[in-house]
Amino acid sequence: MFEQLKALLVEEIGIDPDDIKLESELSADLGINSIELADLVMLCEERFEITIDDSDIGRFVTIKDVVDYLETLEK
Repeated sequence: MFEQLKALLVEEIGIDPDDIKLESELSADLGINSIELADLVMLCEERFEITIDDSDIGRFVTIKDVVDYLETLEK
């Protein structure tokens, strides 16, 4: 799941792949703003055919947070 998310961040948002690690913070380390976060959520929903509840987005601080969340929905 990490590699799939990393590919999305590189392809769609233009993040340098060398900067993306599990512990990377979306905002502080990767510079993702609220609009890009909304884009990321929509991209994840499309790519993984899931629905991410708006109230859950606030829990996405690090890449690991997003990966863990996506993995729970994948099961």
